[in-house]
Parts: sequence; C-alpha cells; structure tokens
Amino acid sequence: MIYLDNAASTRPAEEVLAAMTQVGRDLFANPAAAHPAGAAAARALEAARAELARTLDVEPEELVFTSGGTEADALGVLGAARAARGRHLVVTAFEHPAVTRAVEALVADGFSVDRISPGPDGVVGAEAVAAAVRPDTAVVAVMLAQNELGTLQPVAEIGRRLAERPRRPHLHVDAVQGFGLVRLRPRALGADTVALSAHKLHGPRGAGALWIRPGARLQPLWVGGGQERGRRGGTENLPAAVGFGQAARLAREAMDRGAGEAVAALRDRLEQAAVAAVAGARPTVVGAARTPHIASLAFPGLPAEPLLHALEARGVLASAGSACASRLSGPSPALKSIGLDDRTGVLRLSLSRKTTAAEVEAAVAALADAAREVRGAAPFALANRAGRG
Repeated sequence: MIYLDNAASTRPAEEVLAAMTQVGRDLFANPAAAHPAGAAAARALEAARAELARTLDVEPEELVFTSGGTEADALGVLGAARAARGRHLVVTAFEHPAVTRAVEALVADGFSVDRISPGPDGVVGAEAVAAAVRPDTAVVAVMLAQNELGTLQPVAEIGRRLAERPRRPHLHVDAVQGFGLVRLRPRALGADTVALSAHKLHGPRGAGALWIRPGARLQPLWVGGGQERGRRGGTENLPAAVGFGQAARLAREAMDRGAGEAVAALRDRLEQAAVAAVAGARPTVVGAARTPHIASLAFPGLPAEPLLHALEARGVLASAGSACASRLSGPSPALKSIGLDDRTGVLRLSLSRKTTAAEVEAAVAALADAAREVRGAAPFALANRAGRG
C-alpha cells in the first residue's frame, strides 16, 4: 500500500506510541489528585504542554489540550463569539467544516456572517477580509493552510490589518493543516486563537490543542471541574496529550533538519511527473505559496471518484475533491469557491516526512494506468462508479 492521504491522518510515530503506552500503563492516576501518583500524572501533562509550547515558541500556560482540531476550532470560534459583544462574523468561503459548522450554529443563534471567496489561485485577499469587518464583528476566521488545495493564506497580513481597527475582532486560525511541516509562530500571525491537531504530524487521533493569546476572552464550551485553567472541564486524556507532545518534538527536530523543504521537493516531483504522465492533468491552483505536503491535481474530463477507486485497486490511497462530487457529499465548497469546472475531477495526494521517492514514482505510474482505465470505461459504468459512497 502506498499511503498518500496524510492530510487526512498520518501514521503515528513509534516514539509516540511507545510514550503513550508507557503513560497509559504507569501514570493512570488523575492529574488533579493530591497524592504522589496524581502529581506524577500532572508533571507528565505539563511536560507535554511544555514540549508543544516549545515547538510553537509560546508559553505553556497559553495552551489548552482538547480532543482534537474540531473541538479546538469550536472553542476558538464559538467561545470567542459568545464572549463578544458583536453579532457579526467574517470567514473564508473554504474553511474546514469544523469552522463552518460552528459558524452555522452561531447563525442559528442570530449572528450574521460574511463569507470571503478566494481568487482562482486559492488564496483570499487580506484586503477583502479586512473590508468585510464591521464595528460589530465578533470573530474573523481564516485557516492557515487550505486543507484541499494546500494554499497558505495571508493570516499575518490579515492580523496586521485587524490590529489597525479601533475595535479589533477576535482572529481565529485553524492551523491543523501545515503544522509540523510549516513553521508556526502564533504570535507572529496576530491571532487570538490557533487550533492544532496531533494526528496530522504523526501523533495520535483524538488529541488537539488551542493556543489562546493572553487576554483573549473565551467562553468555555462546557463547565466541569475547572481543568485546563477553567477553559475545558473534564479529566485530561493524559496518553493523548503526551503523544501530542512527543509528536511536536519529533516534528520540530525534523523541521530543523529540513523536513519541510524535503517534502516540498518531493511534492513538486510528484506533480511534475503526474502532469507529464496523464494527458490534460494540471495543478488545481498555481502561483500561490503552499504547505509542503499537499498536491492537488485537476483532471479535466475525468470524474474523480472512478479515478480514486482505480487508484485504490492499484494500492494507492489518496482522496478526491470535485466540484461534481458524490450524491451524498455534494460539491466541494473549496473547489466551487475557486470556480473549478464541474467536469473536472480533482485528487488530493498528500505526503508526509515518511513518504519516499520510490513511493511517489510508483504512485505516478499507478495514476497514469488508472487514468487510462477510467478513460476507457463505458459512460454507464462511470456513472455508476461515480455515485458510490
């Protein structure tokens, strides 16, 4: 199997699994307990927080552990909006569902929203985002790296523009994609909250964090025993937090050795070879800075779902995004937002720092063979396969 769906989830590192196993076995006490076993668990929790903080160049007390990126986004958007006086939101048109569903919940509660569309290059304009802000804007949400296209958004420039306003709204950044291969410094972004997830950088699923700027106002999603400095009630998932800390350390060390540049070079090699091997294939977006690991390829006249299944049959796992998606999922908001033709299939092939050049070469060969198969299939067969799952 050649796994090229790392933007969805990565394989946990062996060091992460070993640390989680040791903690789960030995540090089973509640970190809030006053006895020595509880104190040992609390020390492990704070060591994990410090490791993550070191990777972000922030203070440990500014981080709240969550159950993943979705909860971190919910706390950053819902928590900030419910703590603010304004009732208006500004978001990009291609945010992750973790953000868009939180926005929908706020709209149902009476908030209004402006959605900012990107250009054909998959990047929103900082000026357009700032221009949509009103005196009653509570939250602006802009993701760091678009999860389908891989394009990096001008978050720091947006942060600078918001800082110039008399009433500065809360800026939430979903940085789930890119963290671990892109240097992330929340303070430099001018953000108030930044959402993170461990399973995108060889950590465990079910582990996330939210960085909160000192002084930022947030309403907790729920109350409880006052854990996480009152931001998130409930006994902490210590093995998951420790796994996240280990994954952050490994990612930091890998970036220091040039992992981001190496993955980007391999992504470029994949794209160039795929375009050469498949007639009509092209990058979905061009001209924009991108996160190193995501290659989004467009195939005019080829439906994405049959192409994806043909790849799976050849042992290559990737993901599909198409303006003409399956009946169940509907069109991709990201691809619609950049005006992609609905007859163009799109595949996202995403790498990790563990992906090899040999895997990329084999995947391109499989892709070329899969495209030939799909082009040769009868229209009736294509229609049936495109409707699956």
